[in-house]
Amino acid sequence: MASRERIKAIRNQPRTMEEKRNLRKLVDKEKSKQSRHIFELSCCTHCVNSISLAYRRSKNILSELLSSISLWQKTFKVIGGKFGTSVLSYFNFLRWLLKFNIFSFIVTFSFIIIPQFTVAGRNTLQFTGLEFFTGAGYFSDTVMYYGFYTNSTIQHGSGGASYDMQLAYIFTIAACLIICFFSLLFSMARYFRNNFINPHIYSRGITKLVFCWDFTITHERAVKLKQKNLSTELRENLSEIRQENVRLTLNQQLTRLSIHLAAWVVSTGVATTCCVAVYYLAVNNSEFLQSHRNPGSVLLLPFVVSCINLAVPRFYSMFSLVEHYEIPRQEVYVLLIRNIVLKISIIGILCYYWLSIVALAGEECWETLIGQDIYRLLLMDFVFSLADSFLGEFLRRIIGMQFITSLGLQEFDIARNVLELIYAQTLVWIGTFFCPLLPFIQMITLFIMFYVKNISLMMNFQPPSKAWRASQMMTFFIFLLFFPSFTGVLCTLATTIWRLKPSADCGPFRGLPFFIHSIYSWIDTLSKRPGYLWVVWIYRNLIGSVHFFFILTLIVLIITYLYWQITEGRKIMIRLLHEQIINEGKDKMFLIEKLTKLQDTEKRANPSSFTLERSDVEEPDPLHVREYEGARELRFRRSVQENNPNA
Repeated sequence: MASRERIKAIRNQPRTMEEKRNLRKLVDKEKSKQSRHIFELSCCTHCVNSISLAYRRSKNILSELLSSISLWQKTFKVIGGKFGTSVLSYFNFLRWLLKFNIFSFIVTFSFIIIPQFTVAGRNTLQFTGLEFFTGAGYFSDTVMYYGFYTNSTIQHGSGGASYDMQLAYIFTIAACLIICFFSLLFSMARYFRNNFINPHIYSRGITKLVFCWDFTITHERAVKLKQKNLSTELRENLSEIRQENVRLTLNQQLTRLSIHLAAWVVSTGVATTCCVAVYYLAVNNSEFLQSHRNPGSVLLLPFVVSCINLAVPRFYSMFSLVEHYEIPRQEVYVLLIRNIVLKISIIGILCYYWLSIVALAGEECWETLIGQDIYRLLLMDFVFSLADSFLGEFLRRIIGMQFITSLGLQEFDIARNVLELIYAQTLVWIGTFFCPLLPFIQMITLFIMFYVKNISLMMNFQPPSKAWRASQMMTFFIFLLFFPSFTGVLCTLATTIWRLKPSADCGPFRGLPFFIHSIYSWIDTLSKRPGYLWVVWIYRNLIGSVHFFFILTLIVLIITYLYWQITEGRKIMIRLLHEQIINEGKDKMFLIEKLTKLQDTEKRANPSSFTLERSDVEEPDPLHVREYEGARELRFRRSVQENNPNA
């Protein structure tokens, strides 16, 4: 065999991983003996084979290492086996956001916080402990907020390298956002390709679930967990096939349509009322803070917003009692859309309050004030989430198990919990410009929330009553995170950088008319140096050109349309091939029935010839006859002895 065929054949063997490795070593050893006797490899071929083998081994080692250090891998298997992929999708999304924030913190800590530490002075403010709740006081004069950073060029020694803090600050934030943008884009594309290209294949991997087994699993507990996972996946696949065959009458469709329309009207009215209340409170927040000097008064706005974010999604979840969606995925999608409209509207009102009222109020350092507001919103949201998990969900379990047993245990609300993550991540992206340590704070909160939600899930919830696959949920989650969450963040920060004037006495951009003028000054400096004229040309003709972005957007839209058409064509082709397979099966059944009828007709027409032919075929030789008679006599003797032991 060739090398690839040999590796493929060994990989397909029903053996353990250790046996496969020993078999590969043995085959390679025999192959090397044959190669020495048959021909001598050239030096170039030998080097290519060695490099290829080393590459495969290093790739396998790296993949095994990454899988071994993957966060919460064992916990994910337990959750997936007990609650299915629908609940597991929430924890997958949480882990995905945690990786995002770890990367953002590493970038900001390396290029913004560490350089500032080298020139930071001593903090003279007194630490009281109240700063953990308000974010003000002692924390205002630390690297936590925008106002603490210097606007000078950092240089140690007369001949040392210089570090421009203005450029470092704006380029680091821009790099984080650009990398997040492409990560979201590629993640959406990958999940879309895996989950939406072939959504109508009716096999859905049933063959893999029923007839395949991972022979590398040898531990008893791991085997039981794998069996539970396979059972849950089978129930999800069969449930989805059953739900696709549900057909409603015209009256049922009209009734459900009217119920859905009424639910949307009520949910929209509730969201509008909440947004008006937040807007009124935000506009009058400055006057309230001036009349109340209590340090805890700054928590009023975050408290009201967190109460709305906790109560209204639960009110939306009660609509499922009257809407009765047949497909659970549709119910989750509708709840997600209603909640995202509420939360993004509240964030939009808060952004308007920060950029139109706080930034223009003439405060000494309005960027730090916005950073403190966002910190308090995140902290209050985290506290409410913990209280809801430890108290709300626990009390619901006690009521359902002890007092009102007809309620039973509740099911995990995927839409509400996912929107809490999206809401918090949106605030982190907005606040990173004003509070560079927010990714680190969000990283800690996500890490804690995983264990809190996992414990609450195992204690207070039951598996979904309707099993359903959630293969497409991650795609929808990331899409909601991209639009309207991330696109709204880009619009907010673009308005801040291009339209607002920085504070005159704090921050790295103090003294500039706009934040973007730091880039303009840098480009003017580079234009005077002949070696950097190519950078100036790229900025003026590409980055700073409206026509370039118009053409780029047009090209992206054309490519997106072409890929969409290719996807639709593949879906049609898959459906046609599936119908062809079904028709071929029907043709085979038809031919088998015709052949059976033809054989029956010939049998009735010539019974004597058929009997003679059968006797010729089935006539045994004398040796077989004697063996048959001996075996029959032996069975007779055994039966007699069993009935009469004295015989």
